[in-house]
Amino acid sequence: MSQLTVHSIASAPAGSQPYLEKALAKSGFIPNLLGVLANAPTAIETYLTVSEINSRTSFTLAERETVQITAATNHGCAFCVAGHTAICYKQGKLDAELVNALREQTPLPDAKLEALAEFTRVVIRTRGAVPALELATFLAAGYAQQQVLEVVLGVALATLCNFSNTIAGTDLNPELAAYRWQPKA
Repeated sequence: MSQLTVHSIASAPAGSQPYLEKALAKSGFIPNLLGVLANAPTAIETYLTVSEINSRTSFTLAERETVQITAATNHGCAFCVAGHTAICYKQGKLDAELVNALREQTPLPDAKLEALAEFTRVVIRTRGAVPALELATFLAAGYAQQQVLEVVLGVALATLCNFSNTIAGTDLNPELAAYRWQPKA
């Protein structure tokens, strides 16, 4: 059970209601993450705004989801791993081998995506103090300086939702149950 209120449209603060209404119209349900973020209208607005901005980066959907699932698994956010797994399958039509490797934190079948996942882990682990060798390795994998900063953007987005879910203990929506994930013990 969530430690923070999971709002519906009716119970949410007035400033959060339009965001919940848009989420319901878009996906047919309100993800509990958004119900939690609705406690603070600026938090839900930030999450949805940064999500939209993140969708416009130079990364493909597979690359964006590599950053999101890598961050979520490293942060231990079961809700976000499930949610992004659903995106991988429903929107991205991504291969199960890739998605499972992301969820299990094992080497990815695609070398360039593996370089992206590793760079994302380094950004998180070093809190941005990425050693020159790791930066050079990422760039040598075919990425550019633009993507260095887009990884930071993706990690920032993930941190907002991962940490919010962890604090709240957000329950998984039934719509995401098929994508359930648990951190390794």
